[in-house]
Amino acid sequence: MARLFGTDGVRGLANSDLTAELALDLSVAAAHVLGEIGAFGSGRRPVAVVGRDPRASGEFLEAAVVAGLASAGADVLKVGVLPTPAVAFLTGMLDADLGVMLSASHNPMPDNGIKFFAKGGQKLEDSVEDAIEARLREPWKRPTGAEIGRVHEHPEGLETYISHIVGTAPSRLEGLRVVVDCAHGAAYRAAPEALRRLGADVIAVCAEPDGLNINHNCGSTHLDVVAAEVVAAGADLGIAHDGDADRCLAVDATGEIVDGDQILAILALAMRGQGTLRRDSVVATVMSNEGFRLAMRQAGVGVIDTAVGDRYVLEAMKAGGYNLGGEQSGHVVMLDHGTTGDGVLTAVHLLSQVASSGTPLAELAGVVQRLPQVLVNVKGVDKTRVTVDEGVKTAVAEAEAELGDTGRVLLRPSGTEPLVRVMVEAATPEQAETVARRLAATVQAELAL
Repeated sequence: MARLFGTDGVRGLANSDLTAELALDLSVAAAHVLGEIGAFGSGRRPVAVVGRDPRASGEFLEAAVVAGLASAGADVLKVGVLPTPAVAFLTGMLDADLGVMLSASHNPMPDNGIKFFAKGGQKLEDSVEDAIEARLREPWKRPTGAEIGRVHEHPEGLETYISHIVGTAPSRLEGLRVVVDCAHGAAYRAAPEALRRLGADVIAVCAEPDGLNINHNCGSTHLDVVAAEVVAAGADLGIAHDGDADRCLAVDATGEIVDGDQILAILALAMRGQGTLRRDSVVATVMSNEGFRLAMRQAGVGVIDTAVGDRYVLEAMKAGGYNLGGEQSGHVVMLDHGTTGDGVLTAVHLLSQVASSGTPLAELAGVVQRLPQVLVNVKGVDKTRVTVDEGVKTAVAEAEAELGDTGRVLLRPSGTEPLVRVMVEAATPEQAETVARRLAATVQAELAL
């Protein structure tokens, strides 16, 4: 059977793949596993923080998770609709033993997911997730009477999180007019309020979640919305979050996209200038544009590459002692202020650099001259053979010889589907498209199932 946990928790179609029964069972198993490995504080009943994004399905899934945790003897603090990084932060700040977030991030509304955080708001190790999966639906002795967990509302979590974000800001934001696209998601209150408290003139859009409209033609996957609003309002820049606000993308005053690579570069250079960039290096994934690497190299900032996925970025940061990392998609991890990617935190620090430097976002982002990049998903293929098939290897070698020092090729098997992602960067969009399509055709012919 396929592993239940993916790179970002358990996800699926709510009430089909991800049912109330599964949510309850996962919560019980998590409580048992974490308790048995000594992750809970001694001498008291374990405490769990539970939050969610605004999806309609989050209502019944939250009820199931809370029921599972309380039935396993854990007290539960319900923090309501909050960003994923807020739940991680509150888990640590409240000295809770476990955090649970119900969200499918940027996925469409019918999906949902469950993500667990260990003590301190840290992501679970793969081995712990495997142990939870192995313990699903096992017989267990249920607590009764006073041993049953209690459930409490904790509405002050929102204010605690906003105050934390505001407190990390390097500078005030007076004079900046900002459009914030909240994706009708978990940051619809936190993101605009944090920026307003720092003095920005904020225009919030897509900030009216109704349980059904999360990520619908808005947010970080539909940047045309925030771009149009910025131009219409004459704003200095725009920020876009996804459904659970663990990512942040931006647009400049003309509506041009500023992606995660550029945001990471701006923050890296700012932190290096302040003397706070540990080891003068930043962690990025193999999908980061070559233009980003060139910009960092010219600035004397090292780049540590990881596999795609914010969890791999985070692992490399912890292992190497780095405090800044991220992905082109807008996941940025700032370990001095949080334990996971935080879109609201990222926005505050990006805007602080714009405000303190007096430099337009377009100029700051211009430090990264992006090479044209084309990504093609080749479906229905045996992804396990992508690195060993001779025909594919020959095609890749020919493409690399054609591109020389002006581009690169990356073939990456999907972690969850029978497909291979073909990425090509080249000097021109036309060359990138041509080489990518040719490689994709070879992969399809050589690896077809």
